[in-house]
Amino acid sequence: QVQLVESGGGLVQAGGSLRLSCAASGRTFSGYAMGWFRQAPGKERESVAAIRWSGGTTYYADSVKGRFTISRDNAKNTVYLQLNSLKPEDTAVYYCVVATSWYGRSWKRWNDYDYWGQGTQVTVSS
Repeated sequence: QVQLVESGGGLVQAGGSLRLSCAASGRTFSGYAMGWFRQAPGKERESVAAIRWSGGTTYYADSVKGRFTISRDNAKNTVYLQLNSLKPEDTAVYYCVVATSWYGRSWKRWNDYDYWGQGTQVTVSS
């Protein structure tokens, strides 16, 4: 089993920054991947970013490229999402996800991950 603890959400003005953290425990993560999804009220859940644990290859949604940065700390089993130049449309609940393997999976598909966090709220005021 894997437990995910997210933190770092909050209220910020447009143009501001936040850093989300997701600490994973319960398993070693060599070869796995972690990522972030978000869901705004009344909208479908969407993939935001993902990172492969080994090698650090990153993936980003077009809507956040150049503004968000995903990174990891292997020693702490933690993934981060740095959110810069925030916009009101970034307001959503952000979920951390973990994949136990990567073969044949898509970083954009929620169901291709094996563990999901409880979510942390990010609210961007205009």
